[in-house]
Amino acid sequence: MNRVAQKVANKTTKTLVVTVLILACAIPLCAQDSEPDDEDDSNRTVLVSLVDRKLAVIEDGVVIATFQVAVGADVTPSPTGEFKVVSRVENPTYYHPGNVIPAGKNNPVGTRWLGLSQKGYGIHGTNAPGSIGHAASHGCIRLRNSDVEKLFTMVQVGDTVKIRGERDEEVAQIFGTLDDKLLAEASQAHLAEGQ
Repeated sequence: MNRVAQKVANKTTKTLVVTVLILACAIPLCAQDSEPDDEDDSNRTVLVSLVDRKLAVIEDGVVIATFQVAVGADVTPSPTGEFKVVSRVENPTYYHPGNVIPAGKNNPVGTRWLGLSQKGYGIHGTNAPGSIGHAASHGCIRLRNSDVEKLFTMVQVGDTVKIRGERDEEVAQIFGTLDDKLLAEASQAHLAEGQ
């Protein structure tokens, strides 16, 4: 065998050995990624009360977190019903016809986006934290950026989001009844008078 043929054979053998080693390392890694993750087996639901302007994360029937939110304004109401989380985006770019705002302090959707199965709607942060607690959005559910970052770690694609526009039994159970709220406000006012 001449020198050129021997160099080609040696190079081919080295390439083959490297390829086999890469595959030998990659196959176990792929197999590990394909196994189900126990954390994904949780039963998490996000419940949004438009009346209370609050959001609760519920796992296996237990409230694990609540957040104050902004909801859709009267002219651009939030949709009601049951939806799924279909996307999760860190530091999203804001797109509106004729307007693109990259991630950053001026971005109207803040630092996180949880897209819902109703196209165009989501749960997101904001660059206007003063709007939280009000009916001020274009239909999406807004949270303070620090709150949406916490929520983002709790919610996965496929989780259920229930948005309720009226007080029903579940909303009252999670967020309290209107009578409870009035009593709490009266109690706080009474305590403030005594000080």
